[in-house]
Amino acid sequence: MTRPPFASVTESDIKTVSAQLGRPARNVVGIAGRCVCGAPTVVATAPRLADGTPFPTLYYLTHPAATAALSFLEATQVMNEYNQLLAEDDDVRARYRRAHESFLADRETLGTVPEIAGISSGGMPERVKCLHALAAHSLAAGPGVNPIGDLALARAAWTPTVCECLDYTAADE
Repeated sequence: MTRPPFASVTESDIKTVSAQLGRPARNVVGIAGRCVCGAPTVVATAPRLADGTPFPTLYYLTHPAATAALSFLEATQVMNEYNQLLAEDDDVRARYRRAHESFLADRETLGTVPEIAGISSGGMPERVKCLHALAAHSLAAGPGVNPIGDLALARAAWTPTVCECLDYTAADE
C-alpha cells in the first residue's frame, strides 16, 4: 500500500498541535496540511488510537483560526444548504461519494480497523455533518477532491494562504 502524501511529523509539530488544541496531540502520524508559515493546519491521525479506540477521522483540523471559521459556518446553518445541494445535484453527489472513497483509501494505507470499515468522516458519503472534517480533507487532498470541503473553505473567513498563526511554542522556550 502507498501512504497518502502527508509529511512526517516532528516533535516541534506535536508541540505546536498540542498548543493549537489546548491538549496533548494523540496518535498523530503525519502533517497533512500546513499554513503558509509552515505551522500544522491538518494532522493525519492513526485509525486506531493507542488505547485501542477506533478513530475514523483521518484528517483532523487543528489550526485555531480555521476551526473558528468553520465553526462560524456551521452556526449559520450552511450545512443545510450543502445537504440540499447533495440531494439535488447528481454531479456533486457523485464527486462527494468519490471523496468518501478517496478518504477510505488514504486511511487504509495506515491500517485496517474493522470497526470503522466503510466509515469516513464529516457525514460522507450521504450527508454533510461536520465542516471541520470535510475542510480538513480538502486541505489534505487538495482542491477538487472533496466538493463540500472545497465549498466550505471558499466560504470560510479563513484561508491557508494567509498566516493567522500565533507563536504557539514561545511560552515553552
